Parts: sequence; structure tokens; C-alpha cells
Amino acid sequence: MDYTNTQPNIPIVFEDEHLLVIDKPSGLLSQEDHTGDPDVLSLCKSYLKRSASSTGTPYLGLLHRLDRPISGLMLLAKDGNAAQVLSKQIRDRTIQKTYWAVCEGSPPRNGVLTHYLAKDRDRNVVEIKPESQKEAKKAILSFATMEQQEQLNLLSIHLQTGRPHQIRVQLAAEGYPIWGDYKYGSNQPDGREMALRAVELIFEHPGHKQQVCLEVAPANQMPWSLFSIAQM
Repeated sequence: MDYTNTQPNIPIVFEDEHLLVIDKPSGLLSQEDHTGDPDVLSLCKSYLKRSASSTGTPYLGLLHRLDRPISGLMLLAKDGNAAQVLSKQIRDRTIQKTYWAVCEGSPPRNGVLTHYLAKDRDRNVVEIKPESQKEAKKAILSFATMEQQEQLNLLSIHLQTGRPHQIRVQLAAEGYPIWGDYKYGSNQPDGREMALRAVELIFEHPGHKQQVCLEVAPANQMPWSLFSIAQM
């Protein structure tokens, strides 16, 4: 596998003239914020600038984000046309994303969760609200429990909507907080490593129009190492 050779070093899952798909490490920002900490967009631009023959700043479009503690697949566009085409796929919900989460509690074998969410920007938390509240936005996800080990559960999750902190808040609201997500009720206090990972991405390539399917397995470390399916 190739890497960006930055600090931190980011694995490159796929790259061509239109796209850059990376495996975001947990703890890395998706884009720059007030902290000044390293972020995916800046580091990948630095990588492209070193790789390109031109001296100008390369184009790189951030199409979606992952929360800082979350790891996994992120899709970036290397030209404006690719950004436009892929952004439309995201809006139309034709890009398929699969997340894996290790959660606490006792979830059923499968389920569909529907809540209404609103973000408190001062506290940077998302809360469940009544449907009637003006700021509340509908959030829907489906999940299946793939394996259970040592009072923890490995879930496969698909989003039907894309809301901030959606998976984290919805699972926690049902009594299944994600391992390591101290903000939303996990018994594991260290929020730097959260067991939520974007493991699969399926989309139509903006150039040749063929379907692209990319997958990344979790690292062989706690709590992922508890589950046999996560090591396949």
C-alpha cells in the first residue's frame, strides 16, 4: 500500500487522475479547524504537491467528513468535474457507505433507527429532539449485529441520512454506545480511539463510469481484535 509520507502518515487505498481515497487514521481531523492540528485535506494537498510536476497548489475537493475519532475510507476529488459528479452522487444517496462499530449494551440482531437530531454548537454535541422542534432533522440508519464477544457487539451500519454524529448519537440513544465514545456514554473513557470505522465505499467512477468498490479492514487491536470477522 502507498502512503502520503506525511505526519501522521496516511494510507492511500486508491488513486488515479480523478480521485484520491485514503484510510483516515483515528484522531486526525478531516479538515482544518481552530486547533491547528493536522488534517486530512491539508496533508493530502501536501502529498499531491510533492507528487505533481507543477509548482502551484493542487486542487483537492473534500467530499465528505469523518469525525476526528473515527477512522476509515474518505473520498477526495482531484479535479472540479470529479468533485461535481461525486457530490451529486452523495446528494442523491447513490454512494453506498458501510460502517462497522463495536458497541456496548444488547442490540437486537438487526434494526432500523429513526430519530430527530439537533446540534448544540456551543457544546459540540448532537441531541435527540422532538420532531416538532424547528431545528431537528430526521436521521435514519439500519444496522445488523454480526458478532458478539465479551459483552461487546460488532455492528454493520448503513446510513439513509447524513447528520453530524448520527451513528454515535442514535446508537447511544438506544442504549448501545460505541466503544470509546465518552461523549455519548461509553464506559471506555478514552475518546482518542473510537471503535467506529468506515469499512466499505461503493460509487460510480466520475471518469469511466464503472462501479468502484473499496474495502478496508480494522486494525488488529482492541476492541476489533475480539471479533473473528473483523480480521478476515
